[in-house]
Amino acid sequence: MAERQRGGHGAGEAPEDRKPQSDEARSAFTPPLGVPLPPPPEDEHPTSEFAIPEGVAPEPPGEPEGSAFTLPAGAVAPDSSTTLSTLLPGYTPPYGSPKVSLTKDTPWQDRMRTMLRMPVGERPAPERAAKQDEPGPPVPRVLDLTLRIGELLLAGGEGAEDVEAAMFGVAHAYGLHRCEPTVTFTLLTVSYQPSLVDDPVTANRTVRRRGTDYTRLDAVFRLVHAITSQGLTLEEAYRGLAEIRRNRHPYPGWGLTAASGLLAGAASMLVGGGLVVFLAAAVGAMLGDRLAWLASGRGLPEFYQFVAAGLPPAAMGVALSALHDYVDVQASAVITGGLFALIPGRALVAGVQDGLTGYYITAAARLLEVGYLIAGIVCGVLMVLYGGVHIGGATLNPEAALERVERPVIQIIAAMLLSFAFAVLLQQERHSVWVATLNGGVAWVVYAALADTAGLDPVPATAIAAGLVGLFGQLLSRYRYASALPYVTAAIGPLLPGSAVYFALLNFAKNELNTGIASLTKAAALALAIAIGVNLGSEMARMFLKVPGEAAGRRAAKRTRGF
Repeated sequence: MAERQRGGHGAGEAPEDRKPQSDEARSAFTPPLGVPLPPPPEDEHPTSEFAIPEGVAPEPPGEPEGSAFTLPAGAVAPDSSTTLSTLLPGYTPPYGSPKVSLTKDTPWQDRMRTMLRMPVGERPAPERAAKQDEPGPPVPRVLDLTLRIGELLLAGGEGAEDVEAAMFGVAHAYGLHRCEPTVTFTLLTVSYQPSLVDDPVTANRTVRRRGTDYTRLDAVFRLVHAITSQGLTLEEAYRGLAEIRRNRHPYPGWGLTAASGLLAGAASMLVGGGLVVFLAAAVGAMLGDRLAWLASGRGLPEFYQFVAAGLPPAAMGVALSALHDYVDVQASAVITGGLFALIPGRALVAGVQDGLTGYYITAAARLLEVGYLIAGIVCGVLMVLYGGVHIGGATLNPEAALERVERPVIQIIAAMLLSFAFAVLLQQERHSVWVATLNGGVAWVVYAALADTAGLDPVPATAIAAGLVGLFGQLLSRYRYASALPYVTAAIGPLLPGSAVYFALLNFAKNELNTGIASLTKAAALALAIAIGVNLGSEMARMFLKVPGEAAGRRAAKRTRGF
């Protein structure tokens, strides 16, 4: 009975009719009836052919392999404020170049110059990056804004390096860090490549008209500073740019004409003229300015405008020379004062500065422009001088004009008046006019002390005075986060080689070619001394400014030592 109940089968059933109650009865892993189940394992320990058998001691660990990036034995480990780049000169860490930290408390010119000198892969990413759920700014609009700002700067006479820095700063502020701006004399190009596998987006703009308005130039600098440091939106930036374009010039036309007369009169007093010479030079310069405006309104090229502007001052000087029996005046000072108002010192300084900073195409174009403008002045003045010497019987004596009378107080006042008038002609803001006036007075004091008192040659004396002008101008521009041109260009007015140019033209009119070429060479040397001195002073100012971040020094434009 017990067996029958345990087996679960009836007494009369055949063995072949017996069937298991479940599939587990047929499993080979099921324990037989009556055998207790084994306890479940606590932890599973799978074996491996690489496992060390029990009772065998493991091998001692070997010495770590050497690496070129580890400090040598006995070297002190750097702390958190020290990097391997400072401990080991020429060391490059395995993760790449050190991260450059460009803080916003430095002027945008220095920060953007620093990044422009870097390779694209080493430039830091923009700080105002777009979020994951927000689309970035439209690339075509950012490039258009960049080109419009660069156009205003280049048309205003800014150097190519500062224009590229401003363009890169605007594009970088809106998230386009793989951006490459290119500036030539009349063409602006900016190219943006999102990644190495995407097609680049390129836009360009041509600068067809140039105007002198340093008030607008300062406004553009303030706009770029707001974009790069204060995070202006794209619409706010476009609104600010439209306001800059709508602003009128700060001085009326008659004020500019009066300023040109004041400049010529002050320059004539600077080279030894008196009150009559001052009035004659002022009248001649104002007539020349009106003729140049008339030629400009008729659409004549700038070359002919300078020819027209050079005629009245030269005619005034020749007329006074013809009346030497009745009026005892220094006629050469009248013509020299008129030349001071015409020499393109702004374009000359910008051209030499572009050449010294590595922008040779733009520098060559600017210097060629200066050459054409000076040729226009030569044609206008030389026609009058030739007619006065060979036809009218005027007695213009260069040797008499070379006798300089030292009048320190009058010459300092004349130099400051010249700088003041030059600043007004450049359409500067009123607060910068007085600074440029004082800077021009300091430049003349330094030049006169070196050339007249110490007996130094005029070329190095001019270079030293221009260097101080560039140094003070660069420091003032960094203090006000503005362009350096308003503080520099007007201040170099008293140093311009007006008298040397006049002596060269007069000798050419008298068929004394050797003496004329010597005077023209001296004028070119003085002009180059001014431009190089201004640029050297600006570069020296950057030596005293705060470096924008560790390892962020501006790299050289080209390889040094010629290879």
